[in-house]
Amino acid sequence: MKHFSEKIEIKVTTKYLLEQSNPKENQYFFAYSITITNNGIDTIKLLNRYWHIEDDNEKVQEVYGEGVVGQKPEIAPGRSFNYTSGAIIETGFGKMHGNYEMQLPSGERFKTPIPHFFFSIPRTLH
Repeated sequence: MKHFSEKIEIKVTTKYLLEQSNPKENQYFFAYSITITNNGIDTIKLLNRYWHIEDDNEKVQEVYGEGVVGQKPEIAPGRSFNYTSGAIIETGFGKMHGNYEMQLPSGERFKTPIPHFFFSIPRTLH
């Protein structure tokens, strides 16, 4: 099933949301925008997601759920689906990765890995 996941391209951008964060309470809110592009020849449907979120203190949150932002999008060949969501961590730096469970029209399911991406408040180096 790996060959199906190789046809899915995932791009991520992140943004620190100062107005929703509260550093005094160790709450740092980050938005992440994801573009999922189907470079395959079959329509795919995103069924489930898994996230592994880790802050700079190595505190881990794991999130499992159906779809993304309340949707189970179908993505036709050559098309993309974009969405924005968010995560709250206890430090100004963190990272996240996971996978999407997808389904082909045949009913066959496969997982597409989401590579690590990083959260960092502006003007900080890690």
